[in-house]
Amino acid sequence: MTVIYVDADACPVKEEAVRVAQRHGLTINFVSNAWMRLPDGPNVNRVLVPEGPDAADDWIATRISKSDVAVTADIPLASRCLKAGARVVGPTGKPFTGSTIGMALAMRELQQHLRETGESRGFNASFTRADRSRFLQALEEAIQAIKREGSR
Repeated sequence: MTVIYVDADACPVKEEAVRVAQRHGLTINFVSNAWMRLPDGPNVNRVLVPEGPDAADDWIATRISKSDVAVTADIPLASRCLKAGARVVGPTGKPFTGSTIGMALAMRELQQHLRETGESRGFNASFTRADRSRFLQALEEAIQAIKREGSR
């Protein structure tokens, strides 16, 4: 059975993820290290992990499997989930794949270096309605792909 794992800290698409999970009758786990308000639903689980760097990432990465989907903007976590065979979707609707994760990791490292050297102050684009729509489409596509693979 497919499970959706959401890296819940700062995730802007919690309600959208619950809607898709409910439509498919899937369990969804929101993983964070702090209590937060979450959408309700019969298959919605709140998972609180201890404080600490990467505690939520570690919890997800040790449980996710190839029939599951991760929702995260965290590129190292996305890489770990892909290595487990899972599908990974970013909150803006960008799917992470085996062929794109290497470039994403390299760009993350470059951007971190530029911030550390003062060449860049960092910039996060605002989250748009189009991002929300792309996320819904990408999550639906990931679930449909898993269902197709399971029916073979």
